[in-house]
Amino acid sequence: MPETAVSWQQAIDRTVSALGYELVDVERSAGGLLRVTIDRVPGNRYESAGDAVTVDDCERVTRQLQYALDVDGIDYARLEVSSPGVDRPLKKPADWDRFAGSEVDLTLRSPFQGRKRWRGVLQPRDAGWRLLLPPPEGKAAGVAPAEALDFELSEVREARLVPQLDFKGRRARPAAAAPEAGLRPSGPPRGSGKVAKPHSLEEQR
Repeated sequence: MPETAVSWQQAIDRTVSALGYELVDVERSAGGLLRVTIDRVPGNRYESAGDAVTVDDCERVTRQLQYALDVDGIDYARLEVSSPGVDRPLKKPADWDRFAGSEVDLTLRSPFQGRKRWRGVLQPRDAGWRLLLPPPEGKAAGVAPAEALDFELSEVREARLVPQLDFKGRRARPAAAAPEAGLRPSGPPRGSGKVAKPHSLEEQR
C-alpha cells in the first residue's frame, strides 16, 4: 500500500495518543526529518509531576514512534520529539477551547487597522473568538473602557500562548478568565450609557 500524507500523520497521532500525550504539531521536511511536538494532557497521570513535558516523556514517545513507523513502513531519515515550549502554538479547534481565558499573541492573515499582530486574553463568542485587549498605555485596567478584537479562525495565520512564568521558571496558570463576550465591559459605571464597542474584522469588509 503506497504511503500517503494522511497515513503517516494518522500513525503518529495514534501512537502519541495511545501513550497518553497530545499531538500538538508534526512537520515533515523534504530531507526526511519528522519533527513531532507533544504535550501532556490535563488529568492524565505521568511518572513525574507537573504539567510540562520532560526529557523522559520525549524519549518514551521517540522509542514508541520509531517502532510504530517501522511497522507501518513509513520512511523517514530522522525523528525529533519535543515539547511545545511556554509559547505553545494553537493549532486545532480543541486548542482554542482548552486555552480560553489565556493570554495569546495573534497574527492575522490580513492587516486590521494597519496591523497584523495583536495580544489579549482569549474568549469565545457566539460566532467565533474574541481577544480582550489590554488598556491603552498609561491607563490602568478599569479606568478606560475595555476594547476587544473579534475574529474567526479562518482569519488567523498564527496564534501562540504568551509565556507565563513564575519565579521558578515553570509555566504559571493561565490568565484569569475575563467577562464573557456580550457582557458589559469594565469602564464607565452602569447607567452612563457608554460601552466600549469591540473591534470586529467584519466591519472592514
